[in-house]
Amino acid sequence: MAHRKIAPMGQPGDSDLRLLRIYRKVVECGGFSAAEVELGISRAAISMAMNDLETRLGLRLCQRGRSGFALTNEGTEVYQSALQLLAAVEGFRTQVNGLHARLKGELNIGITDNLVTMPEMHITHALSALKERGPDVRINIRMIPPSEIELAVLDGRLHTGVIPDLKTLPGLDYLALYDEASRLYCAAGHPLFEATDVTREALASYDAVVPAYAQTAEIKAIHEPLKASASATDREGVAFLILSGRYIGYLPTHYAERWVRDRQMKALPYHGWRYMTGYSAITRKGGLPNLVLECYLEELNKLINSN
Repeated sequence: MAHRKIAPMGQPGDSDLRLLRIYRKVVECGGFSAAEVELGISRAAISMAMNDLETRLGLRLCQRGRSGFALTNEGTEVYQSALQLLAAVEGFRTQVNGLHARLKGELNIGITDNLVTMPEMHITHALSALKERGPDVRINIRMIPPSEIELAVLDGRLHTGVIPDLKTLPGLDYLALYDEASRLYCAAGHPLFEATDVTREALASYDAVVPAYAQTAEIKAIHEPLKASASATDREGVAFLILSGRYIGYLPTHYAERWVRDRQMKALPYHGWRYMTGYSAITRKGGLPNLVLECYLEELNKLINSN
């Protein structure tokens, strides 16, 4: 008599794991009836699952009927193998979940200068929450110009960055963080420091410091009426020249606040001399999976959505 050829079992899937879990419980309970309560399904559903498992394996696993429940020799071996497989699956799940609780690795982040005084402090709070979730995470911050941050995120030297919204690059994803207000300032000792009214025409006669770093066309237009007799490559340089008492210039309100509070600097009294700059967190599109970065962005989103 020809022997029936049984095809070897393929890769176990979710449905196979479900059937094996039912089988394990049936064996541990000593039969279908006792397993009903433990599994929370009917005896008919258990019987159907056992038939499906035997068909899937091509083996008779147990005897059931009026004579009672008993495992075949093959059924005993499958039970032992099922215990090993299910334990391995559970161990894998536990280990992966443990990675979320024990974050390890680095977060390399590039930040534009002078953002630490932003009142929202989204970056600071997100980094704190990340460190809480992963005490072993190493955070590396580079303070560099926006263009360098973009290139470093694109080529993978940085995981993420924080830059002003000057342009949009197709290879980057953007997460809007906040808007930064800037006003026109002068310092103590400047002829305009005690002025209560300043006309646009009079403004053009005073020396001004203008930024030598990238700006949007709208912000450049706002600087256009100024008498540009000095420039600075960053906002700290702008502050230096304003504090000399010889120049007027634009600064973010949060950055200038320390000098305004000490009466060393004041905003000129005209609401038209102000503008807003949006800031975003950037990441590379299609970057490799990175659990540390994902957790950091998750914390950023929580802070943004809570406002």
